[in-house]
Amino acid sequence: MNRCPWAPIGDELYLRYHDEEWGVPLHDDRKIFEFLVLEAFQAGLSWRTVLYKRENFRRAFKGFDVKKVARFGARDVARLVKDAGIIRHRGKIKAAINNAQRFIDIQKEFGTFSRYMWSWVGGQPIVHRLKTMKDFPVTIPEAQAWAKDLKQRGFLFLGPTTLYAHMQAVGMVNDHTRGCFRRAG
Repeated sequence: MNRCPWAPIGDELYLRYHDEEWGVPLHDDRKIFEFLVLEAFQAGLSWRTVLYKRENFRRAFKGFDVKKVARFGARDVARLVKDAGIIRHRGKIKAAINNAQRFIDIQKEFGTFSRYMWSWVGGQPIVHRLKTMKDFPVTIPEAQAWAKDLKQRGFLFLGPTTLYAHMQAVGMVNDHTRGCFRRAG
């Protein structure tokens, strides 16, 4: 079975992520929040590191219930900094809490975060025609514009490169390479 060149053969968890999640259009706010948190923690690290800690993150961040995370305080930050099951970066932990609060602000403004998020691509996935790893851009104009808007709204650790990775993960961008069995169109 042909897959994208970044999907490591022999790594079942990573392959399952590629085969079942990556690039599938996502509209559920809870799952979107999960991916935003995980992408922010991934900044500067490998996605594999985050993927293998995902269940620990899910437990530590209360199932990615945005309202619960938004209420986290100093005790929660101290608890999470000591949690060896996640990435113990105080700045990213505080960013996740801050971003939960901003996420709720956007839900109030737009009805759902999904509606706001998908507006950055006109409601439809952008389809790139990639063949090899060198064809993948670091970011795209839509991610740059969205990152700027999120920064103005007070979000942290979600720059253009991180947001582009998020857009790929949640199907806003279809970056499955030509020849990959998951590629549509």
